[in-house]
Amino acid sequence: MRWIMAFFDRFRTKPALEEPSGQLLGDLEARIGYRFQNPSLLVKALKHRSYVYARQESGIESNERLEFLGDAVLDLLVAEYLFGDFSDKREGDLTQMKSLVVSRQVLSKKAIQIGLGRFILLSSEERGAGGDKQPSILCDAFEALLGALYLDGGLEGCRRFVKMHVLDDFYDLIQRDDFVNFKSRLLEHTQSEGNGHPRYLVHAEEGPDHDKLFSVEVSIAGERIGDGQGRSKKEAQQMAAKDALQKLGHF
Repeated sequence: MRWIMAFFDRFRTKPALEEPSGQLLGDLEARIGYRFQNPSLLVKALKHRSYVYARQESGIESNERLEFLGDAVLDLLVAEYLFGDFSDKREGDLTQMKSLVVSRQVLSKKAIQIGLGRFILLSSEERGAGGDKQPSILCDAFEALLGALYLDGGLEGCRRFVKMHVLDDFYDLIQRDDFVNFKSRLLEHTQSEGNGHPRYLVHAEEGPDHDKLFSVEVSIAGERIGDGQGRSKKEAQQMAAKDALQKLGHF
């Protein structure tokens, strides 16, 4: 019987999903510090595909194309910023910093800071499942918002937005242990010195399975150079690499 009910559910009238009011859009514009000349672009940037599917109307487009555009604009502006402000950094360092800034982890946090989840247009089911808090949905909407801003106000408007809402805490960000890839930094160093790849060895595990503490050592050219601990092997390796970089004077 369940499959029969599911079949007929497809033909039931779904509850209407309303477009955001002008007051709601104005609230978001105040939060991002930009007023759209074409508010329909802002509305489109907020439309998740679940909302479009639930509306079941022709001519409604989700925010995915704007997300594509915003992703490219963000890459350009972050690269421009890093190129101008870090003239002493090599290409590999700049690439690593850019990857950090435009990562899903960072952008979803930026979306939370401006309260974007409240404004994203989702189906009732998706919102009920916590979609307005899901990092992938937040990140995609943030990039779509930037794409809409580019079409409405050009590159200069996007540059102000990125400076205000993406690069505002850049120097703090690149110093945080949970965002810095110490293993990549150590690998770059060892390869530049002709010492090949660092080797990581788990030499101790403590605690029950649900709360283990791993101890890892890292060796370069056969010499033990760093130690670290963490709640996962990956975290312990990161801490060992950080310890090695500190001892080598590269952190």
